Amino acid sequence: MEVQLPNITLDLLVLLAIIISASKAGGALSKLIGQPAVFGELLVGLALGPTLVNLLHVPIFNPANVPYLALVIKQIAELGVIWLMFLAGLETDIGEMTRVGLASFNGALGGVLLPLAAGTVAAITLGHYQFSEAIFIGTILTATSVSISAQTLIELRQLRSKEGATILGAAVIDDVMGLIILSLVIAFFSQTAGATTAGVTGVLFIIVKMLVFFAASIFLGMVIFRKLGELSERMAGSEVLLALVLAVVMVYAWAAQVLGAVAPITGAYIAGVMFAQTRFRERIEQGFRALSYGLFVPVFFVSIGLEANARTLSGSINFTLVIVGLAILTKLVGSALGTKLSGFGWGEAVRVGIGMISRGEVALIVAGYGLEHRIIDEGIFSIMVIMTLATTLITPILLRLSFPRRREAAGS
Repeated sequence: MEVQLPNITLDLLVLLAIIISASKAGGALSKLIGQPAVFGELLVGLALGPTLVNLLHVPIFNPANVPYLALVIKQIAELGVIWLMFLAGLETDIGEMTRVGLASFNGALGGVLLPLAAGTVAAITLGHYQFSEAIFIGTILTATSVSISAQTLIELRQLRSKEGATILGAAVIDDVMGLIILSLVIAFFSQTAGATTAGVTGVLFIIVKMLVFFAASIFLGMVIFRKLGELSERMAGSEVLLALVLAVVMVYAWAAQVLGAVAPITGAYIAGVMFAQTRFRERIEQGFRALSYGLFVPVFFVSIGLEANARTLSGSINFTLVIVGLAILTKLVGSALGTKLSGFGWGEAVRVGIGMISRGEVALIVAGYGLEHRIIDEGIFSIMVIMTLATTLITPILLRLSFPRRREAAGS
């Protein structure tokens, strides 16, 4: 039997027009008060979400279309963060990243262990949660998503700095460490010893998949990306280079999760780093910047606020504040100490720690997994959404304050 889906095109056109216009207005106002544009765009998302306006449920939209609209916006947002991290890869100075490799590893390690321990202890002692729930809360706190930090660093023209390279490198390592911890937590909380053994074996298999993916993706980038660019010059048609690069980024993002067991944004970032080594970098960046900042990235920033509902936290305000405070302090302190031990000055180390604070979509993915598999309940999930939003909002402010003032780049 054929399933009839509703036609949401007209509602979607209005919704996107509101989101994009409001996002750009928020970004412009944010710059007027000396903050990065991304801060205003995130606040707009919070205002448009269920906390205040509840945009998807205003009378101009057909109520039957709302679930489909929400799904489409979420998918556009996910594409937005993939394009954003690809652009961050294009901006990355691979020579500087190589020089700060040890600092990136230590920063990631400190930024994983301290939030994991502090989040678990706080959930048991203050939240009175069971150990399985508490360690999962700690696991969520280990996440880092530098999509917001990357955008802020681009605006501040600091992405190619020593600290910027360290933050981006640490974020990739953090992604790997966080997934290993998540896999271990799930494995060791299985019902039977046999399941636990199988789970540990699965973790080892995941590590192997990660290593193979990183090696293969970098090797392919070195071998074929330049040839793809040259091929585009010989092909008839408009924007052939941009189309081919789009296809490659999509495949890398897909392969990162399906084949490499890491986040899609990691695959997109690697693709960006590899394309940055070709003579086509500037042409690619120009095309992607217009595509990304015109539609996809504004939707991504606003969508974070659309998922947060502070009204559901009336009975958990104190614990929510504790989790938010721990999320900020433990990531900052842990990552800063790790990089300080690698020879960074205190100012440089603190800037790296600040850049690692934002949890972004990575924490939401982990929390969503826990909710779907009934490891945590909806109350904990709501707390994690607010924590994600709070860390995402504060990161660009602190980065702006921590870096010396420079002329900012247009782009958001």
